[in-house]
Amino acid sequence: MTPKKYPLSKWNCSLTDVDPDALDAVLQLQRAGYAAYIVGGGVRDLLLGGHPKDFDISTSAKPEEIKQLFGKRCLLIGRRFRLAHLRVKNKIFEISTFRAGDTSTGALIVRDNRWGSEEEDVLRRDFTINALYLDPHTEEVIDYVGGIKDIQAKILETVGDPIARFQQDPVRMIRLIKFQARLHGFTVEPKTAKALTLCKDEILKSAPARVLEEIFKMLESKKAAPFFHLMNDLGFLKLLFPCFEHFHTTQTKQLAQNYLKALDALHKENKYVLDRSIQLAALVFPILEQEIAQLTHDRGVAPSIHEIANLSQSLLHGISSSSFSHFPKRTLALCHLALVHQFKLTPMKSAVKLHSRFTTHFDFELALDLLKLRAHVDHDLESILSVWIKEFQRRMTRVKEHDH
Repeated sequence: MTPKKYPLSKWNCSLTDVDPDALDAVLQLQRAGYAAYIVGGGVRDLLLGGHPKDFDISTSAKPEEIKQLFGKRCLLIGRRFRLAHLRVKNKIFEISTFRAGDTSTGALIVRDNRWGSEEEDVLRRDFTINALYLDPHTEEVIDYVGGIKDIQAKILETVGDPIARFQQDPVRMIRLIKFQARLHGFTVEPKTAKALTLCKDEILKSAPARVLEEIFKMLESKKAAPFFHLMNDLGFLKLLFPCFEHFHTTQTKQLAQNYLKALDALHKENKYVLDRSIQLAALVFPILEQEIAQLTHDRGVAPSIHEIANLSQSLLHGISSSSFSHFPKRTLALCHLALVHQFKLTPMKSAVKLHSRFTTHFDFELALDLLKLRAHVDHDLESILSVWIKEFQRRMTRVKEHDH
């Protein structure tokens, strides 16, 4: 199997666009006599003109050999898929050993630690655009499966038979939807699109934790709104998160999308990623708000803060227990606090009271992040958001003065 090789300069990018510590790790492996490359999404995004933050490495070195080479900086993890995490400063690079395996069978992969050659390894990768190697020594992109052609044509296609590949690892279907949402203008190759529909129910054979991790990655990706739109249209939201699916298909669909668009906007504005409890709250708050509105309409009076707390708790329990992936207890607990605090920040029955003690609560900043999110949806909240931000800043100034 002879690959095509393309000079990196052809793509108007160079090794200066690659993390120098990732380059150094690859070159260390090569100097030690192993084959080693930058692989996957980092190469794809580099060729698409982006600025990748993550660079994965693939090598002929076995996990124990990687550990021996890098010493204490290296931690071996995983049983199903054994790999190495290399710590450099405040960064972690994932280093995987070339794998082999039968890519034609649809048997679910439960263990994946059979070592192979770089040719065998590339055939196991999910999509052609993710199956490219970058060799920093020769400054070439190595393509065994037509990934360069698909990048140029903006096509999403599996490596090998799509039905077999989705049956082997159903999370690949979520990843395909993720790439549709993230990569503007890319279309799914017809056989791959058909397989996505045929294999949809296979997603329930996945590890729930892996599915949830992909969902949270997309909630912080700045592309949450198009991702959830596709998840809903393709029927995956109904299978995995039926409570959210109901809210995304009724007359509240636009409101649900507005909160996800606000989440994307906030992540674009911020220099930090919102806590996962607030990412979850972006999905839950509009549902809670509708429940409270209905309760107020039925009774003719707004519920008390105690009743809102009970409603929030019940709603989160129902969402988590009915979902394919159960949310971590910490995430649920912090989400609940942030939801309930909204009705202290913006009370339903009375004027806003600036409680300096409230701003000292450990979870106040989380509540403030959720209020920022709400203000993106409802611009009438911007003035009260400004008031709370100033109050918080005053408190922080007093804390600093006290510390000095």
